[in-house]
Amino acid sequence: MTGPTSFHDVVVVGARCAGAATAMLLARLGHDVVVVDRASFPSDTVSTHAVARGGVVQLSRWGLLDDVLASGAPAIREVSFHRNGVADVRAVKDSAGIDVLVNPRRYVLDTILLEAAARAGAEVRTGVTVTDVVRDATGRVIGVTGHDDDRRPVTLRGRIVVGADGLGSRIARAVGAPVIDRRHDRGSLRYAYYEGVGHVDGGFGRTELHLGDGLFGGVFPTHDGLANVWVSGLDEVVGARAGSRVDPHADFVALVEAADPELAERLRAGRPASQVRVFRHMPNQLRQPVGPGWALVGDAGYFRDALPGYGITDAFRDAEQLAVAIDRAFSGEALVDAALAGFQAARDAAVADIFTITVALSEQPPADRFVELQRSLASAIEAQALEMAAWPQIPNNQTKHLTGATQ
Repeated sequence: MTGPTSFHDVVVVGARCAGAATAMLLARLGHDVVVVDRASFPSDTVSTHAVARGGVVQLSRWGLLDDVLASGAPAIREVSFHRNGVADVRAVKDSAGIDVLVNPRRYVLDTILLEAAARAGAEVRTGVTVTDVVRDATGRVIGVTGHDDDRRPVTLRGRIVVGADGLGSRIARAVGAPVIDRRHDRGSLRYAYYEGVGHVDGGFGRTELHLGDGLFGGVFPTHDGLANVWVSGLDEVVGARAGSRVDPHADFVALVEAADPELAERLRAGRPASQVRVFRHMPNQLRQPVGPGWALVGDAGYFRDALPGYGITDAFRDAEQLAVAIDRAFSGEALVDAALAGFQAARDAAVADIFTITVALSEQPPADRFVELQRSLASAIEAQALEMAAWPQIPNNQTKHLTGATQ
């Protein structure tokens, strides 16, 4: 049985950071876009929540930074780097028009973005599971099929289908998007939320980074007086399963102690506010992000070890580059496939340095080399933030283009 078919310029599958931002920007540019997700919002997802300077630049440019801060996310004004019992505390400098960082919970951030997409005119459909793509006689992707929570069939047609459905992207599998660059997947991450651990005073917070022997961790103050405390390292150290009778939090604190004994003492004095989550075998990979009638954005197209806390910023950067490319095509400035190829070239250029540095960091080199790589990463992040701050502002005209090509 097939249900009714709806027709759009763009179908976006996945409504979190990458998908909601892409849908919002396309709607602001005047295009008919529908964004779907199997989840309902607000809802949480695996994340360390860090938004690097480039991501904050994007939130500010899109007019959403005030909403994030008003939601109760602490304004991060300081960053401290801890090594061998010594802390180097520095103020977040004013650069690219930004003097604050944020670490919002994803159930807050994703909802803010999705609501902004709806205000811009995007159609938002939650509780929809996409199962496959639809192709025309030439093999070009022209839509998706799936079902809602009541198992009623859903068919959505569009000139372009955007997969923003994460690392395990169903869209990437359906279109056969190849991995074009794969490095090691030896990294693991553990994290948990703690109360009474993060530095927050008067709404201003401090992000902490802790370097130990073969371990790197952090404390990211977030909503509701909680801190996301995380430790990354090689699988055999961080990802190994503890015995079934081991207290997961005691095991986590012991791991933190190996990175920084002082931080472990703070965890013992604080209160755990969640289960300990483990992400093993984090891949470092780039998928081909475009093809006939389709594109991938966010983790669906590019994923690397979470150690730098740069995934949200990656998603925001690529969302805007893809939206601009699609707008060029729909406005007649470029053929669709040429515009999508341009997006891939821009994405590949944007990720090259940070990808290479991240892979090197995730191999947990000796401490001095790790610090050297961290400095290179900070420089690359700063350069990218300045570049994004200089991008032309996307208008918010919300007047749909009459392409006539989705019927």
